[in-house]
Amino acid sequence: MISDRLRQVILKELELDDFPLAETTTANQVPGWDSLSHVKIICAVEKEFSIRFKSLEVLRLSNVGQLQDLVDKKSENR
Repeated sequence: MISDRLRQVILKELELDDFPLAETTTANQVPGWDSLSHVKIICAVEKEFSIRFKSLEVLRLSNVGQLQDLVDKKSENR
């Protein structure tokens, strides 16, 4: 399940009022989510959750659920 906190970070960076994000949602399914906004989203997530991603971790992400899992894992290890 996608946390409301992560959902809000993503929607804010994409300047969307609302969009149904699910675990299986991919970037190409979300309006405005391109390569530049992807970088902004990743940076905003790192800042919001006070975590850091490795480049390879980010490259392996294929959907929002995997991003949530990574955030959860990084948050536990702090």
